[in-house]
Amino acid sequence: MKTIADVNLKGKKVLVRVDFNVPLTPDKKITDETRIKETIPTIRKILDDGGAVILMSHLGRPKSGFDPEFSMAPVVPVLSRMLNKDIVFIPELFGSKVKEAAAALNPGDVMLLENLRFHKEEEKADKNFAKEVAALGDVYVNDAFATAHRAHMSTAIIAEFFPGNKYFGFLLANEKIYLDKVLHDARRPFTAIIGGAKVSTKIPVLKNLVGKVDNLIIGGGMMFTFMNALGGAVGKSLFEPDCLEQTKEILNEAMYRSVNLYLPIDAVISDAFANDANTKVCPSNSIPGEWKGLDIGPKSRAKFAEVIYNSQTILWNGPMGVFEMPAFSKGTKAIAIAVANATLKGSFSLLGGGDSVAAVNEYNLCDMFSYVSTGGGAMLEYMEGLELPGIKALME
Repeated sequence: MKTIADVNLKGKKVLVRVDFNVPLTPDKKITDETRIKETIPTIRKILDDGGAVILMSHLGRPKSGFDPEFSMAPVVPVLSRMLNKDIVFIPELFGSKVKEAAAALNPGDVMLLENLRFHKEEEKADKNFAKEVAALGDVYVNDAFATAHRAHMSTAIIAEFFPGNKYFGFLLANEKIYLDKVLHDARRPFTAIIGGAKVSTKIPVLKNLVGKVDNLIIGGGMMFTFMNALGGAVGKSLFEPDCLEQTKEILNEAMYRSVNLYLPIDAVISDAFANDANTKVCPSNSIPGEWKGLDIGPKSRAKFAEVIYNSQTILWNGPMGVFEMPAFSKGTKAIAIAVANATLKGSFSLLGGGDSVAAVNEYNLCDMFSYVSTGGGAMLEYMEGLELPGIKALME
């Protein structure tokens, strides 16, 4: 794995694929600057070497052509503040103005290109488009883990035009190092906590993890498909009958491999999907017909916390309940606190997935985890054991 730490970029124009797909308010204010902040070490390294930086990213899902709603313009003042320098930004992609501006860059300059997805060739992974973009720089760096699972022009194809001059940025390198550490070199006991709404989105991850972990904790809406597979009554809880057989296979595999699989003992149930609905706690396998489970219960929280505290490696993806509603947030908060406590004690913890990270940010606990992944779909695919196009392109 060649990273930008292995090269001096003095006098080079460096094309850097970043992920500035940030959340925006209706008046175009950025509500979470994390993804920009995480790329600053890579940008600073290039600038400190005496290179110039050309940043490229996407933002949202524009339908076709230029759309001011999805312009990269709101990123400019935030990036300028973080780097304490002016940013070259031209609100068009590959017109003559952009090429002239890129050609005129001096060492220490930073340029941000307009949204790559304004061009259909980005998602279609068009080689001619890649060649045109590649002509802007001397070196290619990928620092966008969150899009590394996409075989797009800027994440996979463009790397072909930089043989010997393509590198991992610090963020992408760290993601690979820490995920590999958890998946292939974990200190024991190794506990994976997998939550979220639907088991259908996590089946491949669970099948891969069940052969690697000592303890597997299941929470979130997906727990009710497991409960049903074991003959439990789940009322009107979220349940995916199409996944029953695969769920049973995971249960059998866990038993065969002597993995401790922990399902919630109790659940916080509700008579409606609303924060002010009637709630009560009941055994998670005996939910009355008109009620639905929306969080793990107090006995589950205590048991899971005990397992987590006695673990040396912890991987967490997915909330334990509908944490966006205060009435059903206690399970997710309890797990966040348990993982933070285990980390303080010396365990290694890795957190990933948009909802999980959002929840932990809400509790101001992100700094208490060993590593927080910036990738949602990319992290899931890596956890499945799949080869990510954005990483493969740098290693070929």
